[in-house]
Amino acid sequence: MTILVTGAAGFIGANVCRVLRAQGRAVVGLDNYNDYYDPRIKRDRVAALCADVEIRALDLGDRDGLAALFDEFAFERVVHLAAQAGVRYSLTNPHAYVDSNLVGFVNLLELCRHRGVQHLAYASSSSVYGDSATPPFSEDQRIDQPRSLYAATKAANELMAHTYAHLYGLRATGLRFFTVYGPWGRPDMAPLLFSRAVLAGRPIDVFNHGKMRRDFTYIDDIVAGVIGALDHPPQSEPPHRVFNLGNHTPVELERFIQVIADAAGRPAQKVYKPMQPGDMVETMADTSRAQAAFGFEPATTIEAGLPRVVEWCRSYFGDNA
Repeated sequence: MTILVTGAAGFIGANVCRVLRAQGRAVVGLDNYNDYYDPRIKRDRVAALCADVEIRALDLGDRDGLAALFDEFAFERVVHLAAQAGVRYSLTNPHAYVDSNLVGFVNLLELCRHRGVQHLAYASSSSVYGDSATPPFSEDQRIDQPRSLYAATKAANELMAHTYAHLYGLRATGLRFFTVYGPWGRPDMAPLLFSRAVLAGRPIDVFNHGKMRRDFTYIDDIVAGVIGALDHPPQSEPPHRVFNLGNHTPVELERFIQVIADAAGRPAQKVYKPMQPGDMVETMADTSRAQAAFGFEPATTIEAGLPRVVEWCRSYFGDNA
């Protein structure tokens, strides 16, 4: 059984490839290595985490290239993690989200349908909850009031996958990730931004004057959830379901910054600013559904996870990066 992982050079994708290969599974990756952030980090990440995985340089918009890849390997399962990420970037570059998250997703759905893929596990986001849900967020709450185009495209992905499950019997599982962090993480997200700034003695922008809470989830816990979901395809009709993958323990932003400062051995210089458009004040995952379905039990606290991030930043970027 060969598994396709899209977004294989990304933070979650490379780690999923690493664990699948460690389990002895056949894995092929796909990534377009775009420049949303420095592609060098993506290539270094692949070299460090999953150098033994074949990763094709391919864009989701390349329908012919995708079809040829599916024909070559006859994938039985797909982990779809490729997407244009980022809430704030979607405010200024909306077409990137339409091209990747909508057009690219339907291209993948069509191939999964016509090539007999047994199970598609795909990335959604906690951002889908927007203004219509209250913490702790459960999968039964409404997701019809997104705060950003990014969130809207992820909610649309869930509707699209449900439709393909209903019409064509495609088994699909949506995974709502809650603020994933860890070594080799995305450099545009707070864990790395803050860690690098503290190490270099630069000030950090703290939005909503620090009055924010996030369900920060360590990468190893997320990967365990992704693979657990992949190995337990839905049996209901229609065969589509959605799970939260989070830590179920929201952390105050001020506490988050303090743990980074303690790990770095340097004080954090904070510049308080108003709320950013598109952001959410609090996220908190109800993970009981994932726990019941495949034993999802996140165990990594920020006190354990963030020092690993700080140490990796110091090793990769240096103290003054």
